[in-house]
Amino acid sequence: MHPEVLDKCRRARKAAGVLSGLSTRQKNKALEKIALSLEKNKNDIIEANKMDLEQLEKSDHSSDAFRDRLLLNEDRIMEMARGLRDIASLEDPVGEVTRMWKRPNGLDIGQVRVPIGVIAIIYEARPNVSIDAGGLTLKAGNAVILRGGSEALNSNRALVKLVQKSLSDLELPGDAVALIEDTDRNAAVDLMQASGYLDLLIPRGGPSLISAVIANSTVPVIQTGAGNCHTYIDYNADIDKAIAITVNAKVQRPGVCNALETLLVHKDVAPRFLPKVLPVLIKMGVEIRGCPETSFYYPDINPAADEDWETEYLDLILAVKVVDNLDEAIDHINRYGTGHSEAIITDSYEHSRIFMSRVDAAAVYVNASTRFTDGSAFGLGAEMGISTQKLHTRGPMGLEALTTLKYIVYGTGQIRE
Repeated sequence: MHPEVLDKCRRARKAAGVLSGLSTRQKNKALEKIALSLEKNKNDIIEANKMDLEQLEKSDHSSDAFRDRLLLNEDRIMEMARGLRDIASLEDPVGEVTRMWKRPNGLDIGQVRVPIGVIAIIYEARPNVSIDAGGLTLKAGNAVILRGGSEALNSNRALVKLVQKSLSDLELPGDAVALIEDTDRNAAVDLMQASGYLDLLIPRGGPSLISAVIANSTVPVIQTGAGNCHTYIDYNADIDKAIAITVNAKVQRPGVCNALETLLVHKDVAPRFLPKVLPVLIKMGVEIRGCPETSFYYPDINPAADEDWETEYLDLILAVKVVDNLDEAIDHINRYGTGHSEAIITDSYEHSRIFMSRVDAAAVYVNASTRFTDGSAFGLGAEMGISTQKLHTRGPMGLEALTTLKYIVYGTGQIRE
């Protein structure tokens, strides 16, 4: 195994044993200490981030959306600090007895929430994930090993250094939050195969990253992140509301997984909706790739190819398709969606209930933007990612998703015959 990976896995396993026994007060104190450190050292973080941004400009990955994911400024650092305090304010799931029952033989049997142990997360150029993951795993009593993208290495180093110093200052194990600094692919593969050290691996990024982790991992994996998200405009939707939600879902932050990628429009509302919404989107820099019916209502767009319906752009690009009815919209979503976030804009209660029950996704919305699929927006403090699978958790992964259950059994001398 790669020397750095092996060393940090061993240290994390040892740290996890300490964390599992910490009180809620100790964990919350550590989160506040880290938050204060981020605020106090924000200029150092920004300087490290500038190094990453400069390297990005010289690379082949440079785009406005990619730069936005990488960027750390004072507002975002303050937001990370607030996120840590939000996590500290949440109820601690560790030690919660979820069920208790008595058997006829007198045994009292229950289930209690406990930390998972050591969690690794492999992610791309989103340095805020380092703090979100570190804060959540700490509160849930887990150690975490971070492996961020090479584009964010300087930013991640600066952030993790502050986290580790904050923990050490409180006489807690700094190894509870570790960063794999070697950006070579072999180091990442070794982390994926660190059975015996890792209890869970979370890939957070695009389809290629998630596919690579699934193909190579010998550690249990939770799939997160890929978001080919849809919004369906029903025939009776409020036009102004539909325009506002569509623009927000696409433009507010296009480089994230809960941004709108495909807009589906009922044929009866298309003549009133498309000529109004498309000029607004285009003026805001969005490239429209539409079906022939969309082009009929607004000719100045690019034709959509088959692959556009399954593409997560993470950029100012939007696929648009006119559909005959609700059934066609749902069938399209369930065929091309990634199980992330899907929305319907409608004034029909019946249609909203049908959409809710038949669309297969982690988060399903009625008359709201998909941009809300987020740990903070859901009141979870932050998130490790958006799980798009069904075991053992789904949707934004907050504190409870970072725990597991064990049985506790109280007896008075019973033996099994």
